[in-house]
Amino acid sequence: MVGCNVLRTAAMGSRERALTCQSCAMDSSVLDQLWDTVVSRRNDRPDNSYVVSLLDGGAGEKVIEEAAELVEAAAGADRDHVVHEAADLLFHAVVLLATTEAELGDVYAELERRFGTSGLEEKAQR
Repeated sequence: MVGCNVLRTAAMGSRERALTCQSCAMDSSVLDQLWDTVVSRRNDRPDNSYVVSLLDGGAGEKVIEEAAELVEAAAGADRDHVVHEAADLLFHAVVLLATTEAELGDVYAELERRFGTSGLEEKAQR
């Protein structure tokens, strides 16, 4: 598979979505589905829900834990392990985001705003 390094903006439904990969046909819709599921769990609060348990406390600690595991995996040579840990980190970051007033669309907008700006430039503007 070709690496996911060619990004474009895609219209999906009534909302615009950034981060559509032209080389592998993957897009941000899986994150949108995850966001919708997490928000549903937040609102409906089903019993025995891992997401609800994280929303009630511990999501931040899980993000820290998963970030460390991703860094550790990246130091190794096992691509599948890196992918697994990156998915864990993204999942837990979405859950943590759902504990705030921010929405996933806000993150998309911020990422889109940063396109075309040098990372060093963007960091200096903070």
